[in-house]
Amino acid sequence: MSLYRRKDSTYWWVKLPPIRGESKPLQQSTGTADKREAQQVHDRLAAARWEQERLGVKPRRTWEEAVLRWLLETKHKATHEADKAKLRWLDPYLGGKTLNEIDRTLIDRIKFDREKVASPTTANRYLALIRAILRKAATEWEWIDRVPKVNMFRESEGRVRSLSPAEFQRLVHELPQHLADMAMFAVATGLRQANVTGLEWQHVDLVRRHAWIPAAQHKNRKPHSVPLNDLAMQVLTKQVGKHARWVFTFQGEPVQRTSTKAWAAALERAGIEDFRWHDLRHTFATWHRQAGTPTHELQRLGGWKTSIMVERYAHLAPEALQGAASRLDSVISYVPATDKDKGASP
Repeated sequence: MSLYRRKDSTYWWVKLPPIRGESKPLQQSTGTADKREAQQVHDRLAAARWEQERLGVKPRRTWEEAVLRWLLETKHKATHEADKAKLRWLDPYLGGKTLNEIDRTLIDRIKFDREKVASPTTANRYLALIRAILRKAATEWEWIDRVPKVNMFRESEGRVRSLSPAEFQRLVHELPQHLADMAMFAVATGLRQANVTGLEWQHVDLVRRHAWIPAAQHKNRKPHSVPLNDLAMQVLTKQVGKHARWVFTFQGEPVQRTSTKAWAAALERAGIEDFRWHDLRHTFATWHRQAGTPTHELQRLGGWKTSIMVERYAHLAPEALQGAASRLDSVISYVPATDKDKGASP
């Protein structure tokens, strides 16, 4: 029979013969112990498979199927774990639905619900993930014919918060020594927090004044070369001998977090507001631009993937374009109006 009971289940089960492209019959639970409801599930499945077999209608894939395939194909991404966290949050909205049931109305509900508890920028990251999965399902996997429009929140320009050298010195003075050293190194190199806390001696060459971040540990998934200036060298020299593997430690253990209560207390004592650890990277870039470092060099120093991110700091060094602007001075000069010109009608 195509509808039957199993000894190990309280639900009715359905069994349908294989269709073209399948080697085994379809066997699955109907999810109900009511025979009438089970028969309805059976009939819907049978009709869908008939359409697929005879009319060429695509089988209805579920969100769970899409998520599993997405995670399998993107396990190399730097954002893999972050994607899994987002997908867990999305599950109450999308779990159990077929891809065809995910429409603009549902996506808009997710959009505004997420924005209630997070920033528009964060909400956009969730929407972008939904859109990416649906686009793959449409263009690569050919599971659906169209992707619903996903309207993002408008985002403000990227946040740029930096400290002056005097402010930074005040902050360093208030920090515990291990955080002070790490902050100095972050400003000297522009490295992200994870690359500072995770720096290992095997990736540091004090003789050649060079460090490197392996591709697997870098945000852009490309190896990043870090030339060490005098400030960075002074910080590293202080760490020699403290640990065999990790460069920065606290009480003999690698530092896991930098945005701690000690960090917050130091900011308060230094009189610095609205400043995060990542803003040390902005400080690094700001000081470089103010010192005249050109865009292409700063991009390589900071390990930015494109110059677009670096251009955020261009306004901090307007004098860098002064020479270019002055080239017109050799072409034309100011000619004051004559008395005759002044009397002319406008």
